[in-house]
Amino acid sequence: MLMESPGPATIAQGSPAISSEDNPGPTAKAFRAARIESGLARDQYLRWNVVPWALHRSPTVGDLEEARPALGQLLAALTEVRAIVTFGTPALTGVMRHFTLSDDVRVVPVLAAPHPSPANATRFAEEHLRAVTALRHAAAV
Repeated sequence: MLMESPGPATIAQGSPAISSEDNPGPTAKAFRAARIESGLARDQYLRWNVVPWALHRSPTVGDLEEARPALGQLLAALTEVRAIVTFGTPALTGVMRHFTLSDDVRVVPVLAAPHPSPANATRFAEEHLRAVTALRHAAAV
């Protein structure tokens, strides 16, 4: 699962913080609900951020480029990854930049879902369905 960058609650916790579906807040709660409904087991996924450091804003293309080597190292180390589900446009853009700007990559299927933030909840039911379906498809790969 590839999110955008650490959220405000994670940033507020400082260096011991971790991106987790157990974190308090509506984004983690929405992700957890979709993950459970999809049938994806907790031990079947790794949650990561395309920009793994605090930004206090949405990632820019410059941020994605600065973070691209870290994403490449992560994906190279995770040889069992069979699919990536991105949540939000920056996460999708970041993984696509990684795949299309690098020569030596192992390409895996990518499914894109809207970011589960309440700020993006203009079509909540559809966004939830897209997240559930993307996670379900990833679990089947």
